[in-house]
Amino acid sequence: MPKQKVVVITGASSGIGEATARLLAQNGYCVFGGARNPSRARPISGVKFGTLDVTDDASVVSFVDWVLSEAGKIDILINNAGVSLAGPVEQTSIAEATKVFDVNVFGPLRMIRAVLPSMRSARSGLIVNISSVLGFLPAPFMGIYASTKHALEGMSESLDHEIRDFNVRVILMEPAFTNTNLDVNSANTEAPLGVYSSQVEATMKTVVAQIKSAPGPELVAERILAALEGPYKMRQPVGRQATLLSRLRRFVPAKGFDGSLRKSFGFRKA
Repeated sequence: MPKQKVVVITGASSGIGEATARLLAQNGYCVFGGARNPSRARPISGVKFGTLDVTDDASVVSFVDWVLSEAGKIDILINNAGVSLAGPVEQTSIAEATKVFDVNVFGPLRMIRAVLPSMRSARSGLIVNISSVLGFLPAPFMGIYASTKHALEGMSESLDHEIRDFNVRVILMEPAFTNTNLDVNSANTEAPLGVYSSQVEATMKTVVAQIKSAPGPELVAERILAALEGPYKMRQPVGRQATLLSRLRRFVPAKGFDGSLRKSFGFRKA
């Protein structure tokens, strides 16, 4: 019997991370889940939780060293931990933007830097970065969050070329809105909305309605499992809506796509 594959999942105590940890463990993977406060994580059979803050260099190194000491290897890294932020770009402070980038972009970078030496040494590995359709689409009043996902996609594609000769690859999972606490309870910018107030209210009302009617994190978990066990493909939209949006972005004329996007976010026709 082949040796179990060892998987590390960041942000594994809730949402997509929790659903993925549970599904992979049920399917025979050896799963290590990272969480800022593991004591609050619901126990999952076959999943070992450890303390992990992806914004802290020492925490990342300590967590990866612990996994390697326990399992001897890391076959798959799933960078899932993330935070969101809603509000006008103009009203977003540098401190607020930095916090989002620190989790959503620099967090994956820290994890990648920590796991790559062992993967390169084994000449085997897979890095799965949880992006979003907002990694290739604009998102009014979620511009900072969208920019972190755009950055993650650029880093992922570049990294894949750098490490391919070591038999290590990168996958981007691109879900549309997912019904998780991260999306429903998104943080808001602190500054008064001012002239943007009425449009922010209309847009976020539309967005929250879409999130509440969206599939749960289990759909993303199922797609991750399929990606791990199926043929390699870098960009993997999750679900029908994400797949459709990916195709529309590539093939629909810019003017038509722009109008459709504004409508979907509750804007008046320009």
